[in-house]
Amino acid sequence: QVQLVESGGGLVQAGGSLRLSCAASGIIFNINAMGWYRQAPGKERELVATLTSGGSTNYADSVKGRFTISRDNAKNTVVYLQMNSLKPEDAAVYYCNLRTRWMGSTRDYWGQGTQVTVSS
Repeated sequence: QVQLVESGGGLVQAGGSLRLSCAASGIIFNINAMGWYRQAPGKERELVATLTSGGSTNYADSVKGRFTISRDNAKNTVVYLQMNSLKPEDAAVYYCNLRTRWMGSTRDYWGQGTQVTVSS
């Protein structure tokens, strides 16, 4: 069974920084990508950043230049999200995602989420 555990959320003032971590465990094959999504109250879950197994990154326009997704050099099942210049609109529950792909079929795994609160 695959488990994703996030950490690093919390309360920060606008303009501050936070670093989120996500560690995946279990029997995992064919990782296509890992990434971060977020969901604010009353809104749908949205993509924040993804990192493919090949090293390609994708960011939401709203976080480009402020957030950086990276992977642990020794473990391809640990990803980070460095969040700088945080804004109140970045406040949300942040979810780690792991996607596997095999023979054209994908499967998504999710963490339990970590709360990020940004005070103005």
